[in-house]
Amino acid sequence: MKILVYNAGSSSLKFGVFDMNIEDSRVFKGEFEGFHDGACTLHYRMGGEQAPSLKRTECLNTIDEAIMRVPHVLSEFGFADFDAVGHRVAHGGQHLHSPTLIDAQVLKQIEACTALAPMHNPANLKAMTASRELWPDVPQVAVFDTAFHHTIPDRAYTYAIPKAWRDKGVRRYGFHGTSHKYVGLRVARELKSPVTELQIISCHLGNGASLCAINRGFSIDTSMGMTPLEGLVMGTRSGDVDPGMLTYLARELGLGMEEIERQLYANSGLKALAGSHDLRAVEQKAAEGDSDAQLAINVYAYRVRKYIGAYAAAMGGLDVIAFTGGIGENSASMRRRICDKFEFLGLHLDDDKNQSVKLTGFEAPQVQGFDSRIKVIVTQTCEQLMIAQEVNHLLAQREQVAPKKWHVPVAVSARHAHLSQQTVETLFGKGHQLKKLRDLTQTEGWAAEETVSVIGPKGSFKTVRVLGPTREHTQIEVSKTDTFTLGVEAPVRPSGKLQGTPKVKLRGTAGEIETNGLIIAARHIHMSPADAVRMGLKDGDYVDVKVGQGDRGVSLANTLIRVKEGYTTEMHIDTDEANAAGIAIQTQGELVTNETRGEADILGRKNMELNGSKVA
Repeated sequence: MKILVYNAGSSSLKFGVFDMNIEDSRVFKGEFEGFHDGACTLHYRMGGEQAPSLKRTECLNTIDEAIMRVPHVLSEFGFADFDAVGHRVAHGGQHLHSPTLIDAQVLKQIEACTALAPMHNPANLKAMTASRELWPDVPQVAVFDTAFHHTIPDRAYTYAIPKAWRDKGVRRYGFHGTSHKYVGLRVARELKSPVTELQIISCHLGNGASLCAINRGFSIDTSMGMTPLEGLVMGTRSGDVDPGMLTYLARELGLGMEEIERQLYANSGLKALAGSHDLRAVEQKAAEGDSDAQLAINVYAYRVRKYIGAYAAAMGGLDVIAFTGGIGENSASMRRRICDKFEFLGLHLDDDKNQSVKLTGFEAPQVQGFDSRIKVIVTQTCEQLMIAQEVNHLLAQREQVAPKKWHVPVAVSARHAHLSQQTVETLFGKGHQLKKLRDLTQTEGWAAEETVSVIGPKGSFKTVRVLGPTREHTQIEVSKTDTFTLGVEAPVRPSGKLQGTPKVKLRGTAGEIETNGLIIAARHIHMSPADAVRMGLKDGDYVDVKVGQGDRGVSLANTLIRVKEGYTTEMHIDTDEANAAGIAIQTQGELVTNETRGEADILGRKNMELNGSKVA
């Protein structure tokens, strides 16, 4: 499949052609930029990622003209026919959060989000409209910058503002999602680990900049907010400011809201602090003794460090800091400044490795020292490649015969505890063995006669059932509502993932113990190997499940498949999820493949390596 990708911005137009049937899939890369006095520069590369980069002057005045020029440039190099066109779209709002075929209705929805991304969505719309006119019979697909962040929990995306404003869609959305998704997956490939096992902070540092906390494969927070203005200091954007400043400027300087917004987008950031939006120029001025440039560098690095620290705390741990974007990839000194303050977390940068980073393709070098607990990885972001892969996956899914609808039993799991033998003896007496009360659906486990009290700093639960047999580590599973009763914030985790979990007190008939291991169990489906084969699933896959009927029906996204010999196929949800769907004890759920967690994660076919073999 041959895919053309458009990435239309406010001041440049990037485009690329990807042949998804060959190893080095990007066969053409182009960018129009530097529009001035009726001309611009076309940068282009023909023949894969290692081909030489060339440039020439084009007589074009605007992005609109550049969009219409693309077919002529591509035809010049032998590219005339495409199987699909993919478009980067900055903002998809509350409803568009997966790759979507473009039609008139989708264009209206994207246009409705223009107020949320005034510098980006209009350019995206122009590219989509022109492309549909140029290739009316070719499928056109929108891939949204905000999509990867739709998994951010409500506590992270909600602003503490009047409900009427929130009802109008005022919330954190986040951007650079395609870049952050790529970086998370590329890091996982480099470390030969599933992304669902890693806690990553992705630092996309360029003229636009944002951080993303990727907790075991999911975005749980990001520095940009309702618009691309919030968060880090950027080339020309301010990042975080006190909102009270806006009324102050209007009152004291007589500035209108539109002028304030323009200044915050176009004349702030590094440009306002040091006179240039280009960090290379700022670093040169700083080295020459310019105090404004030195301040700009310190402000920039400080803001990034502050967010990294916050996100490490939000995730309850940190495995990797990944740098990408023009600054993240190319400024060794900025990486040094950012990482220096994290030695207390066990991060030690290797100066030689950090200084010698050279990225020409899909490399992802590690630049931490041998004794560093936290990995530091630098990689190019490949947003267009990720878009092409998303488009390829969406169209491949559409060509398949409609899958059979599978239904799985859904059972409600009340709060319960799994205990280690050491904990059993502490709570019930030396040498005590759990006594079976009754069997459970999953034959490897059973309900014990014993119960415990779970005690938090605010409240407690008595007679919490213990499940046997004993485990290596004690684990207590509760609902989100239960955590408010206890007064403890517990993470959503798959069973057994207990690192960084909070402590509670357990009390039995013979004693008590303080232990970590409190989690809200991630929704999951126990599945027999035979059913997994029949449904085309494997251990570690994610699916969506439609549960409940009528107005109370809900779709439970990102449900983990756990396949094991001896399992009986059954989905487990907690009492909060059951209440949301109007379920009392058990029901049937309709299983739907979760396309956001499937083949699109391949990352451009054979460009990545895992365990020494190519990923196809």
